[in-house]
Amino acid sequence: MTIHRSWTLDTLVEAFQQHERRTRGLRDRTLRGYARLVRLFARSAFGDDPVDPSRLCSADVIGFVAAMMDRYSPRSMKTVRSALRSFFRFLRVHGLCAQQLDLAIPLVASWRLSALPRGLSERQLKQVLTSFDTSVRCGFRDRAIVMCLSTLGLRPQELADLRLEDIDWRDGTMQLRSRKTRRGAALPLPREAGGAIVDYLRQERPQTHERRVFVQHSGPRRGEPISGHTLSAAAARVLQRAGVDAPLQGAYVFRHTVASRMVQQGTSLKEVADFLGHRCLDSAMIYAKLDLAALREVALPWPEVAP
Repeated sequence: MTIHRSWTLDTLVEAFQQHERRTRGLRDRTLRGYARLVRLFARSAFGDDPVDPSRLCSADVIGFVAAMMDRYSPRSMKTVRSALRSFFRFLRVHGLCAQQLDLAIPLVASWRLSALPRGLSERQLKQVLTSFDTSVRCGFRDRAIVMCLSTLGLRPQELADLRLEDIDWRDGTMQLRSRKTRRGAALPLPREAGGAIVDYLRQERPQTHERRVFVQHSGPRRGEPISGHTLSAAAARVLQRAGVDAPLQGAYVFRHTVASRMVQQGTSLKEVADFLGHRCLDSAMIYAKLDLAALREVALPWPEVAP
């Protein structure tokens, strides 16, 4: 690797990605996520180009992590800390920063199942579903995406991977080719979601040979399939346009909403886990906190205290 005396952020991040790809064999998707976080950190620490890694100090690290904790969940902060650790070790290996900055990364408290599911209330969900504007660019696509997310609770990548031949219009079902369970699943296609997909295919989808349902609408990648990240960004855009202050910005808020509603309607946790494609029942245990009727049954009476 060429050692630069004066770095731009682009050259520094590219060198970091090459190092991680060569020494650790990280996938491109992971590298893109790490690069995005490293860019955020570097801009907060250095400002504009050029950047000088030797000037980094522990205060830069602590301040950045503290700021990110206001934006990210404790679970997501694990990725932030991993990206920073890898970046700081890269700097030390190549003599770009002598300090052991990986030791300065603060711990982020995270207790399993400690939080409540972060879904939309009934009022917020209704506000979103009545706010679609199909006259804007990608309006039909965004509507179809959110209708699928809000009725089926799909992960962003599961919906991004959906192909035209995966929809059985006669039987009203949708076939998912792969989930985290490492096997596919057949789900009922709700009428509202199916109608939104039909409107998108007829009214707005670009002419393309691509078999995936949702594709890019502009730029050099017009007609190519969208990623799960782009799909989640579309969901966040719908929430913003609806004026909903959602507890999560993106596709997963609809997944949590679907699961929460199922539990509140009396669906068992096993059925919720199967519907959402969880690999184990433990992943759905957080929704038990919403089953108020069951919680009342197991609650112990408060012991009487004698004067």
